[in-house]
Amino acid sequence: MRKVNLRMNEEYKYKVIKKLIETKGNKKAASMKIHCSLRTIDRLIIKYKENGKEGFIHKNRNRKPSITKSLEIRNQVITLYENKYTGANIKHFSELLLEHENIKVSDSAINGWLRKVGILSPKARRKTKNALNKALRERKKAATASKEKYEIEIKLEELDRYDAHPRRPRCAYFGELIQLDASPHVWFNGIITHLHLAIDDATGKIVGAYFDLQETLSAYYQITYQILTNYGIPAKFLTDRRTVFDYIRKNAPSDAEDTYTQFSYACHQLGIELESTSVPQAKGRVERLNQTLQSRLVIDLRLAGVKTVEEANKFLTTYLQKFNDQFSLPINSTKTVFEKQPDKKTINQTLSVISTRKLDAGHCIRYQNNYYAPITKTGRKAYWKKGMSALVIEAFDKNLYVNILDHLYLLELIPKREKLSKTFDLIVEQKPRIYHIPPMSHPWKQASFNAYLAKQKHRPEYGANV
Repeated sequence: MRKVNLRMNEEYKYKVIKKLIETKGNKKAASMKIHCSLRTIDRLIIKYKENGKEGFIHKNRNRKPSITKSLEIRNQVITLYENKYTGANIKHFSELLLEHENIKVSDSAINGWLRKVGILSPKARRKTKNALNKALRERKKAATASKEKYEIEIKLEELDRYDAHPRRPRCAYFGELIQLDASPHVWFNGIITHLHLAIDDATGKIVGAYFDLQETLSAYYQITYQILTNYGIPAKFLTDRRTVFDYIRKNAPSDAEDTYTQFSYACHQLGIELESTSVPQAKGRVERLNQTLQSRLVIDLRLAGVKTVEEANKFLTTYLQKFNDQFSLPINSTKTVFEKQPDKKTINQTLSVISTRKLDAGHCIRYQNNYYAPITKTGRKAYWKKGMSALVIEAFDKNLYVNILDHLYLLELIPKREKLSKTFDLIVEQKPRIYHIPPMSHPWKQASFNAYLAKQKHRPEYGANV
């Protein structure tokens, strides 16, 4: 007769039922000892009489659960993470497995498998990191080879990186506060690019995103354009205090370089309050978003085969909708403070770069290392006295205009050399072209722009009281 080994609770039930039958005891007292019903006591008595001690062994013992994955799938998942999905957080990795590999595994199961082979999630908690840190230090003491010690030191350095952003309550209304920031990172193709982001504080929804090689005014104008065309005019922007916004440290910046004035002037015309801060923790919402996208978007860009900035910006158009559906809070249409969307013409005029210039002796203006001549609607050149002050306006659609004494002209590039010779080339006469010059609008008036410059404390040359 084979020996039957019972577990502690099974052994207790067996002894109670055995004593009940041998002494013909009270079933009710036995049910109170085992914490079960009288019907269960009757079933246990039948088991004892038919199978003896062996009848108390749980039927699921030594049986694998139906959801247990095979060793082959485990090894496949680990291999995929090490080779194809390196750096993905565990939750995102489980989503990618289902989407691309048709493998349905929970993130907790994957986490357990990866920990057994010494792989930790990039989003692991401090407690988990401390436990691994302790284990690695013990391994380092026991290690003899210098190569092994070096590899352990790299892992320890990665564990020491920890960024914290304090929590604060969300704003009450959609559009009440938009946080802006740019995140430099190796997003794709092994090069560092800057992802410019705009996130609504109330809902956590990404309302604007744009890739550029550097943190630039043009990129911030792009995400502002996305906000204005898709949602309307928000109440407030919160940005960091970097050189893309503030050039205080420069000795003599030009108006074209003074992007703080350009962006703030556009916000002033739209009625958007602009606040900048040098404390990253003050805008923790967008800082945490940077960390999330550095964990998830990099993997998705790699899987999509993105190589250039243009491809990355095209990829964002579909990715943002998917990301917002998964992570942002639902928008209550009755709790939005976005004002009416301005028309494309107003946006084009407002999101412009305005620079002050002087007319030279050749009746031209030098702008971005090129010479331009002011021309009228009929294509004729306009002649003004040397030294006249002018405002060069680069609209959002990249068209160039100039304001001279509140007269608006187009700027025509003066080429360094004629393309065709009037003497030796056949030139077909063309009808005079009529150019479209928009009517003078408030953002392009010289008096208005100069008055705004005078209010800037970091622009003393315009009469500001510092």
